[in-house]
Amino acid sequence: MSKRKGTVPGIKKSGLYDVSVCPHTETPELRGSSGITEIARKLIKKRLTLGVAESCTGGLVSSTLTDVPGSSKWFKGAVVAYTNAVKTRILGVRAKTLKKYGAISKETALELAKGVRKKLKTDIGVSITGLAGPGGGTKKTPVGTIFIGAYDGKKTLVKRLELAGSRITIKNKAAEAALRALKELLR
Repeated sequence: MSKRKGTVPGIKKSGLYDVSVCPHTETPELRGSSGITEIARKLIKKRLTLGVAESCTGGLVSSTLTDVPGSSKWFKGAVVAYTNAVKTRILGVRAKTLKKYGAISKETALELAKGVRKKLKTDIGVSITGLAGPGGGTKKTPVGTIFIGAYDGKKTLVKRLELAGSRITIKNKAAEAALRALKELLR
């Protein structure tokens, strides 16, 4: 692979994705079709709908969920809330929460999950916020710090993860963890 300045790994010279080196072709346990199908069956059986708020994964969780044919029966939509302005204006995360705890915190993850549930009028809200890197980490919040939130109106689930690897690896692991959290909430 070329190391020339301005080249992007995984992109052919023509500008099109070379699927053989596409970073999102990994299919961990739940991101594979059988894992998502299991989640879909539970949502359909329980007649529940889902909304997702994503920050550091940039839509990867939503993309994975919609790989299942018929997902529109239970998946209402998502908000990629990459900036704090989107988190506050669209999903209702309090500015006070962001100032006191930061965007990468359990408090923000929970407010994102509750906010997307309310905004999209779903039964369940799942959120993911974190720092995929490679830069931006601090001692308090190193690269790979991820918070996942899930809320169904009764049960609340918030998890903190410390993931390692490249930006793409962290995003993939974080998406997988969000799906595991959803599966856990559906038990």
